[in-house]
Amino acid sequence: MHPIQPYIHIGKVVATFGTSGQVLVQHALGKKTTLKGIKALFIEQQKNSYLPYFIEQVKAKNEQEIWVQLEGIPTKEAAQRFLNKNVWLPEAEALALMSAKAPIALLGYTVVEDKKVLGVIEEVIEQPHQVLVQISIEGKEVLVPLHEETLLKIDRKKKEVWVQLPEGLLAIYL
Repeated sequence: MHPIQPYIHIGKVVATFGTSGQVLVQHALGKKTTLKGIKALFIEQQKNSYLPYFIEQVKAKNEQEIWVQLEGIPTKEAAQRFLNKNVWLPEAEALALMSAKAPIALLGYTVVEDKKVLGVIEEVIEQPHQVLVQISIEGKEVLVPLHEETLLKIDRKKKEVWVQLPEGLLAIYL
């Protein structure tokens, strides 16, 4: 089932909390949030299956985590099935919540090297010491690392990410 509207992967359920079915969601929105104005989270029970779970209560834990009480999930046991499941929001809602400086905000930006367009960022993967962005070149998925040695600049007005990649990196994929 492909979503009718575009969704953005904002994080995943990393723990349950208490006895009333609360879950801890680790997110990549780049700032402390209580999901103000958001009625539901979409949790991926199976690949490409975005089921809405309505929010009863949200409490910000820190800049990367929120406690969420979902409607119809009254116990810790019921919440267990969400552990390690991906959490998505409709694109417009996710964009309204995220910090402009969050790596996830680079979705849809164009990756450019030496004035040559490489591709559009389709996915952002955050790792401890770098961010990887997924683009497609000639129909193949390519992971481009963004860190101090490869990232030249981010032009937010033009929605471009300028990089200088290590020699041979693209040859691995193509």
